[in-house]
Amino acid sequence: MTGPLLDIRDLVTEFRTEAGLLRAVKGVDLTIARGETLALVGESGSGKSVTSLSAMRLIPDRVGRIAGGEILFQGRDGRVRDLAQLDQRAMSDLRGSEIAMIFQEPMTSLNPAHRIGAQIAEAARLHEGLSAKAARARAIEMLRLVEIPEPERRAEAYPHQLSGGMRQRVMIASALVCNPSLLIADEPTTALDSTVQLQILVLLKRLQEEFRMGILFITHNLGVVAEIADRVAVMYGGRIVEDAPVDRILEAPRHPYTKGLLGSVPRTDHAARASGQRERLVQIPGSMVDPLRPPPGCDFEPRCAWSGPACRAAVPPLEATGPEGHARCIRWKEIA
Repeated sequence: MTGPLLDIRDLVTEFRTEAGLLRAVKGVDLTIARGETLALVGESGSGKSVTSLSAMRLIPDRVGRIAGGEILFQGRDGRVRDLAQLDQRAMSDLRGSEIAMIFQEPMTSLNPAHRIGAQIAEAARLHEGLSAKAARARAIEMLRLVEIPEPERRAEAYPHQLSGGMRQRVMIASALVCNPSLLIADEPTTALDSTVQLQILVLLKRLQEEFRMGILFITHNLGVVAEIADRVAVMYGGRIVEDAPVDRILEAPRHPYTKGLLGSVPRTDHAARASGQRERLVQIPGSMVDPLRPPPGCDFEPRCAWSGPACRAAVPPLEATGPEGHARCIRWKEIA
């Protein structure tokens, strides 16, 4: 199959609030190839999770809607569907079978009243028509695949009887039970300690190679990005402000926001330790842009040390910064 697995074009998502219309996602473009991991990075409130929920068609109709754009997904049959236009039944057929999602906090996603084996088996019965016995066997197989010890016994446990790391592994098993083509992981390691976090990242990378999935990995942690991503898209104020291969982003950012995010991460590499010098972390001044009252021009301008009058005149376009990168900044060449 040719073409991207997921191709989001000019996505706009908005919410109705008592204070007025809130546009959380403003013209986002993203592509993910099969077997590729795209990390979507930004502070809380930048629009990352709303982008992922839009792709899954999980925006609640009573308060929000996809107001524009396309979400093109190429299924196993080779057909390209616009998820934004699918009816709920067709979307439900894809959700869980060909597109799966891991949420940040598994205790809010797992049902506390049901055993974990039954919860994993449910998707296999629903989407693949397996018998109860075959679905249970598949659930145990998935628990073994995500390296949960004694999977037959653990399948009988309830969520509260497992550790946070094990619950997250259960969520991964549940998401992968139908061998999806696309996995959306919304900050799946945030609530875990650093040791378990690394184990989960290594596990996801191994399972991606085994299943050849595309992964949209949402995070605010640039240390996580270095471990798992092939490409990175940086989001601010509902827009993509920079995208590039992960090495280029980490070594030579072109947008001042990306530069600020990297400057706020403690260095633990060999060169930093060898120098013996204490590196002062850089703080991005100000607060995240108010989506109800965005500034004129560039959303990041009020917090930017590089800003000038031209930055307040209009929203900067997303310009090519090389063969594979883009930045939404009129001064990216000076920053580079």
